[in-house]
Amino acid sequence: MFDFEFHNPTRILFGRGRENETGGELAADGVKRALLVSGRGSAERSGVLGRVRGSLAAAGVDAVEHPGVVANPVLPHALEGIALAREAGVDAVLAVGGGSVIDEAKTIACGIFHQGDIWDLFRGRAEVKRALPVYTVLTLAAAGSEMNKNAVITNPATRQKYSVSSKHLFPRLSILNPELTFTVPADHTAYGAVDAIAHVLEAYFTKKPGTRLQDRLVEAIVLTVMENTEKAIAAPDDYGARAALMWAATLALNGLTPAGAGPYGFPNHMIEHAMSAMFDIPHGAGLAVVLPAWMRWHAERNPEQHVRFARKIFGRDTAEEGIAALEEWFVRIGAPVRLAGVDIAAERVPEIAENAAGLARVWGIGEEYPAAVIEEILARA
Repeated sequence: MFDFEFHNPTRILFGRGRENETGGELAADGVKRALLVSGRGSAERSGVLGRVRGSLAAAGVDAVEHPGVVANPVLPHALEGIALAREAGVDAVLAVGGGSVIDEAKTIACGIFHQGDIWDLFRGRAEVKRALPVYTVLTLAAAGSEMNKNAVITNPATRQKYSVSSKHLFPRLSILNPELTFTVPADHTAYGAVDAIAHVLEAYFTKKPGTRLQDRLVEAIVLTVMENTEKAIAAPDDYGARAALMWAATLALNGLTPAGAGPYGFPNHMIEHAMSAMFDIPHGAGLAVVLPAWMRWHAERNPEQHVRFARKIFGRDTAEEGIAALEEWFVRIGAPVRLAGVDIAAERVPEIAENAAGLARVWGIGEEYPAAVIEEILARA
């Protein structure tokens, strides 16, 4: 166990119908007017947005609406939200949706106070010093943004997908009702599962060796996600499966599993961010392509941990057998595992590698992941 500091201030309300408590919770915190951030219609069609509106109105909380967040949220739309929030004088930001909606809500929450180019927060040239309180009603088990301090946004002008991290961006409260994920299509249920698995495997493979408690936490989450993804795809309204999947995805990126594991990196997300910034593919679909390719490259550098993964997750004896089994499972749940599966031609690999190498430098892993290495990884996809 290595030295660490762990603090997660997000309060979770978990269970059926708990979105109806949204208004009362915000009012109890003294919120008078909230910016209500949502996507492009799924929360409206499912009825959750209407219930949240009703809850806010009943509690006397004004809602200023900012709909239209896309799957890979973009900076221009976030800037529109910042302008709207300033004009309306809101005192909180409420996200109703998945990780993309929450990430844009966080961007707005810190951007409203930032003087200057907000993109500087994402490329490490400025620091978040203040943010409006963020509240979330989660509708997709995937990103984990409902219980962490991170936000990811795409700048279409530069074709860069970068992140910001700050203690000010932890949601104050996140409401998790597994029923809200019943209507998530099978493909996006699968992509969310891949995202959750990738979140825990990043540190699992890149951390220092010997931290077995963290290994076992990760393995439990991976097995839980796999088991319940299959159940949820087979029976979309299986509450038990959706509940396990939702909480596992939240735990996958709330800081718990790598605490005490020592330094680690996020190379798979780094590479995928370049892919989805350039080609606007679903994040989980991109990770399903990148992760097995990266594992084949990385297994040569950390064979012991890859063999452990194969044995603990799939009961296989070699690293390659474990990677092949993971890839087969991705295919079984409907996720792509090759660049062609997300309509990216092999000829674009050098361009993706250059883009990803820029993010590697921002994240401090540029020496380990120059463009040539990223090309080598993607060649395996």
